[in-house]
Amino acid sequence: MSGYARGASEVPWWKEPTKDQWYAFVAAWLGWTLDAFDFTVFLVLVSSIAKEFNAPLTAVTLVFTLTLWMRLLGAVASGWMADRMGRKAPLMISILWYSVCNFIAGFSPTFIFLLIVRTILGIGMGAEWPAGAALAMETWPIRSRGLMSSILQGSWALGYLLSALLYATIFQHIGWRGMLWIGVLPALAVIWIRVYVKEPEIWAENQANQKKHNAHVKAPLIAIFRSGLIWNTLNACWWMASGFIVYYSIFGLFATYLTHDLHLTPAEVGWPLVFTNAATFVASFFWGWLSDKIGRRWAMIIPGLLGLCLCPVYLLTTDYMTIVIGFTLQGACAGAMYGQNPSFLTERFPTEVRATAAAFCYHQGAIFAGTVGPVIAWLATDGGMGFAKPMLIFTAGGLVSFVLALLCGPETLGKEMVADLEIVAVAEVP
Repeated sequence: MSGYARGASEVPWWKEPTKDQWYAFVAAWLGWTLDAFDFTVFLVLVSSIAKEFNAPLTAVTLVFTLTLWMRLLGAVASGWMADRMGRKAPLMISILWYSVCNFIAGFSPTFIFLLIVRTILGIGMGAEWPAGAALAMETWPIRSRGLMSSILQGSWALGYLLSALLYATIFQHIGWRGMLWIGVLPALAVIWIRVYVKEPEIWAENQANQKKHNAHVKAPLIAIFRSGLIWNTLNACWWMASGFIVYYSIFGLFATYLTHDLHLTPAEVGWPLVFTNAATFVASFFWGWLSDKIGRRWAMIIPGLLGLCLCPVYLLTTDYMTIVIGFTLQGACAGAMYGQNPSFLTERFPTEVRATAAAFCYHQGAIFAGTVGPVIAWLATDGGMGFAKPMLIFTAGGLVSFVLALLCGPETLGKEMVADLEIVAVAEVP
């Protein structure tokens, strides 16, 4: 009998994890939340940076495009390190990397310097997620894995909330450079991770099995495209690409839309972002709980369909209160539908390639997301459409694709992660 079924109701779910399991989860949570702050702080500063360097908005959006594209490079490298050397080291390296880069970006003397440093920051950003997700999900008990996956992924909203809150309250005092300098503080988390966090037992046992049978998976990225895994890989890529497009269509240029088209103040721009990210985080608890009841897919499909209904509400009006309410509700729906990314991706792949597979499938979506900002900005400015209409088109189209990809994918609720060697068995599938 699996751990999922055995004694599942004997103790409350929060008492089931050990101290080491909690430490592993907190490490991944810190890395992801702080990663979110260091990235999203730029999203609220686009207009201010464009004004500082006298650069077109389309050119400034290229900065986060290149940051997103570099995430794939960092993710694949981190995934390989995590599968071959352990989950802990790449997590610490990634946090140091993106923290230092954000700090340096605050000293940018020119726009080109800023573009280069923020592009390099993307490597560290991409490196954090696969190591953190594998560490947390391999360690956590099956019974509440969906809930904790949703809390972990939803904590991106806490980082964004912090960016928005600082923008709404102290931006006028410290400027965009000060906002970036604050981004060095996450580096302190590395000390805690170094002292308290251990490698997952599943990974350690799997490494021992690979050594014992002389069956090392030296090229995990190639392995996930073998017969038996390739459809799973391609479907996961489709799902994640759609999700990325939706997220950056909703949140990527929303602050720029309110600033550029509606001419709102920093406070009027910041508070809707605070509310929607708070709603995202709170709703993550519900969708995560639901995923452990009805499955990973439907806990993402349902909020995706609700988000499809909501996007016209706040994008086809200029009434401020309607925008605030509609956008806040969207945070609880299409903003929180990503909660099963860590669980669903890690449960779909064997231990030997888990971090690499999750890294590639997740962050290839960033390539598609990277095109969203410049295209929407071009349609809004040079195309004369304003930001609302192209944001609506990309959001709705991405949500339809997101739902279809999930309907075509597997269900992994109750999946037990094991240390057994699975790649050889998969390769033997005709």
